[in-house]
Amino acid sequence: MSELEIPADRRYTAEHEWVERTGPTTVRVGITDFAQSQLGDVVFVQLPAVDEAVTAGESFGEVESTKSVSDIFAPLTAKVVAANADLDGNPELVNSAPYGQGWLVDLGVDDEATLDAALAEMLDAAGYADITAG
Repeated sequence: MSELEIPADRRYTAEHEWVERTGPTTVRVGITDFAQSQLGDVVFVQLPAVDEAVTAGESFGEVESTKSVSDIFAPLTAKVVAANADLDGNPELVNSAPYGQGWLVDLGVDDEATLDAALAEMLDAAGYADITAG
């Protein structure tokens, strides 16, 4: 099996989401290469609406694959500022480009300190690699 990709420039959750800071108070969220490889072929992605509030640790959407339906959990409490509309017609982008075109949502928080604190609690690439090594 090929080595799974875990970019060092992102933070990770134990629920297999990646979080990339895109601005002082914004992040982009997706599922990791490990998660998509476990899911199999993604056939549908349900995402929250723009302006919807999400709560850290709670489900905010689903990824449906040929094998199962999996919840997507919010990595932090925030507001949805964008959802990846490309996934409506091309859910397989989650498989083919989990760290690129297969992103799920952009989230925004009120202030930079809130985001700094949330990111500090997440796993770095090495920490995430540890939990996926099995």
